[in-house]
Amino acid sequence: MRSVVKGLSLLGAVTLGTVTALLGLVFLLPALPFARRGAVREAARRLAVLEARRLRLDPAALGLDAVRGDGQEMRYLAARLPVGVLGGLIVVLLVCGVGAAGALAWSWGRGLPFDGMLPTVPLLTYAALAGAVLLFLDLSGLVGAHALERRLALRMLAPDPTEVLRRRVTELAESRAGVLTAVDAERRRIERDLHDGLQQRLVALSMLVGRARRGRPELLAQVHEQAQQALVELREVAWRVYPSGLDALGLADALAGVAERADIPVKVVCELPVRPPMAVETVSYFVVSEAVTNAAKHARAGAVTVEVRERGRMVVVRVEDDGVGGADPAGGGLSGLARRVAAMDGRFTVTSPVGGPTTIEVELPCE
Repeated sequence: MRSVVKGLSLLGAVTLGTVTALLGLVFLLPALPFARRGAVREAARRLAVLEARRLRLDPAALGLDAVRGDGQEMRYLAARLPVGVLGGLIVVLLVCGVGAAGALAWSWGRGLPFDGMLPTVPLLTYAALAGAVLLFLDLSGLVGAHALERRLALRMLAPDPTEVLRRRVTELAESRAGVLTAVDAERRRIERDLHDGLQQRLVALSMLVGRARRGRPELLAQVHEQAQQALVELREVAWRVYPSGLDALGLADALAGVAERADIPVKVVCELPVRPPMAVETVSYFVVSEAVTNAAKHARAGAVTVEVRERGRMVVVRVEDDGVGGADPAGGGLSGLARRVAAMDGRFTVTSPVGGPTTIEVELPCE
């Protein structure tokens, strides 16, 4: 049954390819004199994107997410016309063969002559063998035409391998620089938290201890309170450096801790069938933690929803708040998160129209 479904899907794809090839010809004939215009190139790009999706190729991987200046899309549409016509001829032959076989079976099944011939054993054997051979050739032609279309698209639309490597090296260099910048910013924030918070509290604690030793035992209660607050702040700083519970408890429990410590209600939905790699868990945790902090401090949000799910081979983290919106992706906190995600070859998207809501979505590969 699956083979039949795949065969029908292949037949539909090749048939559709013939139709789109003819439509491409209709587009190219009047558009060629204006091939340098932006609107014509954009139309050619959109047609190429449709072809890539028909062939189950990723348009972004082929560089079709933006108009290129080399006119390669126009050349591809012209080059695929013969392949599309070839696929159409194969489909026509298949339809004619199936029609002839059906008419032959209908006539001989009722004992009527077909083209002046009555069914005999030699004729039946010959018809069965000839039909099987022609069906095999037609199906092979369909597979070959579809493979040829895919190869042509990859050959003409995919970027040059040298250029791909050059871009990859540039991306890695930028992500490395971004990670170093993010680490330095994190170090400065930790130093600021220690200096402005914990250090000041310890100084006050030292002064209280000194006064208590000079005959003020009633200050011991304040000493105990200040020591407790210092421990709480120390734990907060330590959790911002690295959440120790992440190793033992996993991402779901660590995010539950973020929700408990938040100043606003946070709903966490973490649905992962298997535990992702530790690096993915760490980045996911910091994304949620920073997003919740921003929602409480800057967005004036009343509630935050956190969703962590698996999509294919990706872990998708989505954080949405009901705040005022207007978040700047280039800001210090969000840009640092973007660099963390880029270092993992992930995708970082921020949607924050004025008036809200703000949605942060991160996709992290698990390979």
